[in-house]
Amino acid sequence: MTTTTDTWALTGPVDAARARALLARLTADAGVPARDRARFLAALADRLRPCREGRPLRLTVTAGDDLRIAVDGPAPWRHSLACPAPLPRPLPRPGDLTEADLAEALLGAGEDTAALLAGLDEAEELVRFHREELHQTNQGVLALHAELEAAALAQRELLDAERSARAEAENARRLLTFLADASASLNASLDHEDILRRLPKLLVPEYARHVDVWLMNDERTPPAERAAAAVTAARTGRPQHAAPHPGGLPGVNDLPASALSPDRPLLCLPLGARTVQGVLTLSAPGERFAPDTAVMLLELARRAGIALDNARQYEQHRDVAEALQRAQLTELPDTAGLALAARYLPATHGLNIGGDWYDAFPGPDGSVLAVIGDVTGHGLRAAVIMGQLRTALRAYAVEGNGPARILTLLHRMLRHQQPELYATCAIARFTPGEPGVVWAAAGHPPALVRGPGGEVRVLDAKPGIMLGVPVPYEYEEHREELPAGATLALYTDGLVERRSAGIDAGIERLARALGGLGTAELEQLDAAADALLKPMLRDSEHDDDICLLLCRTAP
Repeated sequence: MTTTTDTWALTGPVDAARARALLARLTADAGVPARDRARFLAALADRLRPCREGRPLRLTVTAGDDLRIAVDGPAPWRHSLACPAPLPRPLPRPGDLTEADLAEALLGAGEDTAALLAGLDEAEELVRFHREELHQTNQGVLALHAELEAAALAQRELLDAERSARAEAENARRLLTFLADASASLNASLDHEDILRRLPKLLVPEYARHVDVWLMNDERTPPAERAAAAVTAARTGRPQHAAPHPGGLPGVNDLPASALSPDRPLLCLPLGARTVQGVLTLSAPGERFAPDTAVMLLELARRAGIALDNARQYEQHRDVAEALQRAQLTELPDTAGLALAARYLPATHGLNIGGDWYDAFPGPDGSVLAVIGDVTGHGLRAAVIMGQLRTALRAYAVEGNGPARILTLLHRMLRHQQPELYATCAIARFTPGEPGVVWAAAGHPPALVRGPGGEVRVLDAKPGIMLGVPVPYEYEEHREELPAGATLALYTDGLVERRSAGIDAGIERLARALGGLGTAELEQLDAAADALLKPMLRDSEHDDDICLLLCRTAP
C-alpha cells in the first residue's frame, strides 16, 4: 500500500478548526470506531490549543496502513490510528474544505463527542459497579477478618482454659500422691511417738512453715499456752483458720489472727475421725493456704488421727497381752538335784506377744516336768489359749501321765476346742535318782544338751506333729542320758529364727554359744541364761517373743 504524507502550517483558530474537521472526516472515512475517534479528537483539540492562542503549529498527516498524525509545536505530539477502510488519495487539505464540509465535520465531531460521553457514562457505570463490588468485597474481607479474630480469641481462651485445667489436674494429682504417700508413712508405724515425729518431716517446708501437735492427754503444755484457734478446734471438733483476713477455705471457720502468730495464718485441724484426739496446728508456708491444699490437709489430719488411734489401741492391746503373758509365767520351783533358770523377752515391735510360755512344776511321783511351748497367733487370744494349754497340761500331769501322753491329750483338746489354732510344745521329765531325762515334743525346735566338758549335742529325734493339726496322732517318748553337771536347753523359735537366716543356722549359733559357757557361769544358771542371750540377740530388734528354759543336773 502506498503512503501519502501531507504537512500543513496552522496559524490561527480557523486553521485549527479546519484541521480538526479534516481529521474528523479522515478518521470517519477510515472506519475508526466512534469511541476511539472521539477520544482522538478530544486529545487533538488539547494539542491544537496553542494554535488558537496565536502560536504557529505544524500538522503532519501520513496515510498508509494506518493514519499517523504529528503536531510540532511547544509540546510535540504523535498519534497513530488503525484504518479499517482505505483513505482517499491524495489526502484533502484544510483549505479544500467548504463551509458545508466544516459544518458536517463539526456535526460529526459532536456525534463523536456524544458517543464519547455515552461511553464515558458506560465506563462510569461500570466503574461504579466495580466500586460497589469492591466495597462489598472489602466488607466481606473485614467480616472474615473479624471472624478470624474472634476464632483466634476463642482458640486462645480454649487454650488458656485447657492450660488451667491441666494445671489444676496436675496440682490435684500431686496433692493426692502426697496424701497417699503420707498416709502410707503414718500407717506403717504403730509407735505413737514415731508418728508424731513423722508429721513435721512430711509437711515442712512445702505445706507448712511450722508444725505443732497437741494431744488431749498431753499435760506438758496447758491449753492457756496454746493458740485460741487450736483450743477452739479441740472444743468444737471443727477446723479453724486464724489470720488477719478471711481465708475462704472450704469446711474451715475463720477467726481473727492469733496472738502467737499475728502476721502468718494458722490452720488448726482436729486429729481423729470419731473423737478429737488432738489438734494439728500448721503455720502457712507463704502468705496464705491454698483451698486445694487445705482440703488435702484436712484429710491428712483425719488419717493421722486414725493412725494415732490405731497406735494407741495397739499399745493398749500389747500391754495387756504382755501383762497377761507375764502373769501366767511360772515362778520356777526349788528342786533338789536340778537347777532351773528361765527368761522371757517380748517382741520389740509388732504384736507378736502372747504365744510363748515356759513352765516347771513337780509331778505327783516327785519328778519335775520342764515345759516350753509356742501358740500360733499372737495377742490376747494367743495368751488366753496359752493359759488354757498350761492349765490342761498341769491337770494331765497330776493324773500321772508321761510327756507323750500329755501331748496326745493336749492335741486332742486343741483339735476340738480351737480348730483354727496350733501349738508346739516340748516336755522333759526329770526323775530323782535317775540319771537321764524322758522327753517328748510336738513340732517344737529340738532341745540342746551340754555335757560337763562343754560338748553340745542336739536331741534331733523326729518330733511329732504340731498340737491341733486336724489328724489323730499319738506322740512318742524319748530317753536321753544326762551325766552329772549336764545342761538341757529348751527354747522357742523366736530365739533362733531370723528373717535373714534359716532356723538351722540359728540352732547352730545357739549350740556354739551354749558350748562356750564356762563352768563358773553354769554354776550361776541365771547368769548363764543372760550370757547365752547376748550372742543370740546381737541386734536388739526381734519380731517374735522369746522363751528360754535351762535345766542343769547337779554335778
